[in-house]
Amino acid sequence: MASETVGVALIGSGRMGAFHAETLALRLPHARLAAVADPAPGAAERLTSALGAGRAYTDVAQLWADPDVDAVVIAAPARSHADLVVAAAAAGRHVFCEKPMAVTLPDADRAIDAARGAGVVLQVGFNRRFAADWRAARALLEAGTLGTPRLLRSLTRDPGGFDPARVLPDTIFLETLIHDFDTLRFLNPGAEAVEVSATADALVEPAWRDRGLLDTAVVTVRFDNGAMAVAEACFEAAYGYDVRGEVLGSGGMATMGDGRRSGMAFSGPAGRLVETVRGDQELFPGAYTAELGAFVEAVRTGSPAPVTGEDARAALAIALAAAESVRTGRPVRVEK
Repeated sequence: MASETVGVALIGSGRMGAFHAETLALRLPHARLAAVADPAPGAAERLTSALGAGRAYTDVAQLWADPDVDAVVIAAPARSHADLVVAAAAAGRHVFCEKPMAVTLPDADRAIDAARGAGVVLQVGFNRRFAADWRAARALLEAGTLGTPRLLRSLTRDPGGFDPARVLPDTIFLETLIHDFDTLRFLNPGAEAVEVSATADALVEPAWRDRGLLDTAVVTVRFDNGAMAVAEACFEAAYGYDVRGEVLGSGGMATMGDGRRSGMAFSGPAGRLVETVRGDQELFPGAYTAELGAFVEAVRTGSPAPVTGEDARAALAIALAAAESVRTGRPVRVEK
């Protein structure tokens, strides 16, 4: 029988973590924010005080002794994700992990095995699967209306303003385009990527090229059902945050996303103008809430997670192949 509420702890109280904390505390009736853990002095306390919910910890290990914690949401830096998944599973806590779940395939396997062995839910934060446009396109695919996918496209363009000193090598593949790689799999049901060819450069911050920061990339992906796909990303779009997708199938085409803040357009002396979205939380508030809602329901009811560790591993394999393709200048087979 489903429990009434699920006590969820947040690990990491940064920009995305704070949004997830608000969702757990205020937006989901079957969830409660039980705790926040963040090693930065005062960070967890500031968030729990602002929300009036949860205990504040500076040591993640304190969560495993807290009886009110049934599950955790991991929103810490990406390189710590796999270890945190393993630790949470060992403590018997269900896990929602922001992407990427891991940055190497062995670590991804380690996280998957730990969750499976502990019998806990493991869900990964690929939020576009929960956005209305993308869900509607997937429904058309499942109904057969779009027919067999032939050409797919997914893109992410950030609004800029990033600090290049905080960007690690391969970030564009492991933390940005990984969303697009998962989206391409989501929009090509049952198919898996077999080969990747990628090109990337430092076009936004050219001075950082020699230090490994690539901020603009285009990736082509070939799937085992013959479909061909393109994913692209850039860390700076002057007009705002832009996420789009497209599927051309034998039965028609579906397009997703246009980046507009609303359907209103103003026509004046300068022409026709529309307001564009400036950030991910503004574009996808419903999707971010829905993915955590689905996680909480999986924990409450014992149902399968809608986005699994295996999904995260498959997207990671494409990301790693893309990074290798840039380094070698040739197509790379996707590792299974």
